[in-house]
Amino acid sequence: MYKFNFRPLSLVLLLLLIGQSSCAELSTSSVGGQFLPSLAPMLEKATPAVVNISSNTKTRVSDNPLFNDPFFRHFFNIPKQKQEEKQSRGSGVIIDARKGYVVTNHHVIEKADKISITLLDGRQFDADLIGLDPETDIALLKVPADRLTALPLADSEHLRVGDFVVAIGNPFGLGQTVTSGIISALGRSGLGIEGYEDFIQTDASINPGNSGGALVNLRGELIGINTAIIAPGGGNVGIGFAIPSNMVNKIVQHLIDFGEVQRGTLGIRIQDLTPDLANAFGLNGKKGALIAEVEPGTPAEKAGLRSSDLIIAVNNKQVSSATELRNHIGLLRIGERVKITFIRKGRIRHLYATIADNNQVEGGDISLYLDGALLKDTSNGIQVYKVTQNSNAWKVGFRHGDMIIGINRSKIRNLDDLTQRFKKYTSRSIQIRREGEILSLRLN
Repeated sequence: MYKFNFRPLSLVLLLLLIGQSSCAELSTSSVGGQFLPSLAPMLEKATPAVVNISSNTKTRVSDNPLFNDPFFRHFFNIPKQKQEEKQSRGSGVIIDARKGYVVTNHHVIEKADKISITLLDGRQFDADLIGLDPETDIALLKVPADRLTALPLADSEHLRVGDFVVAIGNPFGLGQTVTSGIISALGRSGLGIEGYEDFIQTDASINPGNSGGALVNLRGELIGINTAIIAPGGGNVGIGFAIPSNMVNKIVQHLIDFGEVQRGTLGIRIQDLTPDLANAFGLNGKKGALIAEVEPGTPAEKAGLRSSDLIIAVNNKQVSSATELRNHIGLLRIGERVKITFIRKGRIRHLYATIADNNQVEGGDISLYLDGALLKDTSNGIQVYKVTQNSNAWKVGFRHGDMIIGINRSKIRNLDDLTQRFKKYTSRSIQIRREGEILSLRLN
């Protein structure tokens, strides 16, 4: 189980387990001549789609780190080191019974040497990894298509706050457990859990042991993959998060086709429309993603987008923030033509742009974000040893003593490495180590 500290709350990534299949309505049963509502018929049809996932990771055990160096062992004729096997448990959901596809969280099977699943009926299979996407915490597995039951996917665009939901999991290794609640909020983002966030928030009890499981509606349809909780005291407090089924479906299609998500770019830097900016641009009462910069040679420039344009819709789907726009673009395929609706000088306009490969577009200069910070390379990363208050670096979130260790979850060695990798992306997050904790700073 992973723990993320997000000021002022502690976000804990879980290990879940669930299942449900086919459509079923809320049923009633007769008790003492009275009819009482029951979810049992729906759950009886749904739970066979729930799988328990066990992943095993082998690590070398040695008191001396030099013994882990193959060249050192070869030179001194040191035998191969003993290995320690680490096992973690989570959950998954069968989404295609005919092809044997199982979806789970990336962090459930991360770095696993062997992945096994156990069905509700006790059968066990070794699973093959089809692909994974750390940015959304989704992984796709494949097992033999032998008498499987799958969960149908609901359209998460139609969810409403207050809808009843059910979560099924394996909290604390107790075995399959069902909890219920409602949708508490939609479109939660900015939590610092994943690179792309558009979470369903629910008060259905979710605890460590549930990651990768399902959140379902009362018809037994999959509406989300349970991923995280806010746990200030380490236990459930009724604030859990699930990845919406529509996002899961799009990621899964990428993984089936390519084994990874091949994200493209428009080539713009964006920001939320604050009240001050809305007033300055005459956009009071409007919502959207404000373009701060259009990078040269990008699809955005070629299509005709300009700095200070306010993007309000993508492919006719409303956009109310920079995060929403980033999520929409991040799920599109390279080469896909996209309709952009925006406001310029008070008028609503439309244009079309073609999503380009991130690696074929220069992503700009990171110096803008580091302005006001003094840095130096160390053996452990890039140390921030001074930050001017209210500078660009300060506003991004850098503080004295931070150690910059990665970008978009890829390890960086020095400042030159960071600069070069920064240019490859238009959506970036910088990983830093602060007082022993790993934090992520989002850069648009």
